[in-house]
Amino acid sequence: MSDFSRRLFLKTGVAVAGVTVARPALALTDAGAKALVDKVVGDINRVIGSGKALSSMISDFERIFSRYADVNIIARSTLGADSRRVSTAQMRAFVDAFQGYIARKYGKRFNEFVGGRIEVQGVRQVKSWHEVKSTVHLRGQAPFDVLFLVSDRSGRDLFFDMVIEGVSLRLSERTEIGAMLDRRQGNIDALIQDLRQAG
Repeated sequence: MSDFSRRLFLKTGVAVAGVTVARPALALTDAGAKALVDKVVGDINRVIGSGKALSSMISDFERIFSRYADVNIIARSTLGADSRRVSTAQMRAFVDAFQGYIARKYGKRFNEFVGGRIEVQGVRQVKSWHEVKSTVHLRGQAPFDVLFLVSDRSGRDLFFDMVIEGVSLRLSERTEIGAMLDRRQGNIDALIQDLRQAG
């Protein structure tokens, strides 16, 4: 499959991935979704104000991501159609590598947050999930919005995406992972090894 065809196929799959995630959240409520994000934001604010070294902050962020995010859904979504051809063992290894990659990539930005704060603003139901709006205040910068998309599809209230100033973490990482996989000619094991070093 050519790079152009692959990109077109993956982009088309984004809509399918969105439908897959958007299964009915029967027990999830506005209050439950907000309570989850309150915990996420509280933990992140504590890390920001901890005065720890960056490496420790990254480790803390990985624990936060693991505890409150639907890592399996996010990771599988970033693989798109390729997730259907991987073995169970490969998927476990990919999810583990993806979690560390996300922690390093986004955790490295914690230095920008020192002296700042995140505030939860409100929540609304969107289709079958809930969108929790937060505002990030950083020193010397205008505030910006981060949306947490929350579902209970996995049996617990977890967020399956973060939309930072209109950019979806899940879908932007889908593009990044797809490009990495293209460079490895579709070799999942090579992609996993790359992810363990990336971020």
